Amino acid sequence: MLVVLLLTFGVLGIAVLRLLAYRKQLLEMARILEETPADSNLCLTVQMSGTPARRLCRAVNARLESGRQLRLETLRGERELKYAMACISHDIRTPLAGAMGYLQLLDGEPERREEYLDIVKSRLEELEELLESLFLYTRLLNNSLPLECRKTAALPPLWNALAEFYPQFERAGIQPELRLDQEDMQIWADPEALGRVYRNLIANAVRHGGGGLTVFSQEGEICFSNPLSGGPAPDPSCLFNRFYQSSPARGKGGAGLGLSIVRELMEQMGGQVSAQVTENELQIRLAFSPVRDL
Repeated sequence: MLVVLLLTFGVLGIAVLRLLAYRKQLLEMARILEETPADSNLCLTVQMSGTPARRLCRAVNARLESGRQLRLETLRGERELKYAMACISHDIRTPLAGAMGYLQLLDGEPERREEYLDIVKSRLEELEELLESLFLYTRLLNNSLPLECRKTAALPPLWNALAEFYPQFERAGIQPELRLDQEDMQIWADPEALGRVYRNLIANAVRHGGGGLTVFSQEGEICFSNPLSGGPAPDPSCLFNRFYQSSPARGKGGAGLGLSIVRELMEQMGGQVSAQVTENELQIRLAFSPVRDL
């Protein structure tokens, strides 16, 4: 009987000591959490043995890491928003200021009225294009632009896009070269979105290229290639980032959203877009999702 009592008291004593150790450990963890700044990278450690204590420590550390990542994403988002607002303000203010300047010149040089009005119209059209691109990109990011993908002829939207840019080609002295070996090529795409992809790629070549454009098909992909203009070569890994421009001067127009819109549209259609720079040439490849049987 005495042995049983001694064993019982021994077990109770061990349990009490273990509970006190757990209490001490929990109080120490609470103290660390209370005294540690919210932006600290500190992780909790546990001295107690046993699964419950270690499980609790892992859970707390996981929650702390999740909070740190959320704060980092928030800060990154704030920086991107500030940068985006700066870019948008610059790109909107440039054509608007140009239009206002020529309107003011009308008072002093009425004999050049038609010339100045044409310039004002051009600046306002540029502003309209910028706002349209920004609106479209915002809708794509918010998934508020539903696409209806289906089996689509790949080339008719390309012919339409090339025809739209005929005046720009003529002014820039560009004669597009077409090497399309499969005129009845079928792809999985939304026809309207596909046309936008083509137009943005053509606009990029006309605006930022070195005076040429080649469109060719290869292994089911459609490729746009153009020589690079003088100045820094674009970074293919950044080319589809929003507001990216290889030249910080941003002097060639555009808001840097055209290729970002291409990427978003291609991904939402189940395809991919990639770019590479070889010597003095930029090549952008469109890879489409396999055609599905409905």
